Amino acid sequence: FGAVVKKGAEEAGAVHVIVNHLDGTCHLFGPAPGESHDGMGERRWIAEVSPPGTPAEAMALLERRLRFDPDLWVVEFEAPDYLPPFEGKIVG
Repeated sequence: FGAVVKKGAEEAGAVHVIVNHLDGTCHLFGPAPGESHDGMGERRWIAEVSPPGTPAEAMALLERRLRFDPDLWVVEFEAPDYLPPFEGKIVG
């Protein structure tokens, strides 16, 4: 299951992904610094809450980010197997 938690700017908002493990923990992924895609065309992500933290920790970080970038998007997926349910390269 996945849902848009916060809609950002359609033309330019950065995307942040909460991966909810349904056990009280989650990971938060955001755009990696630098190029958005690697040389093979894969989107680059960075783990912003890792090892798994709580959803409250992820939301607190996102609230801070929203103060500086109100155009960002937040999407949440359920992933009890701890695997990110999206394609891309996690670089950090």
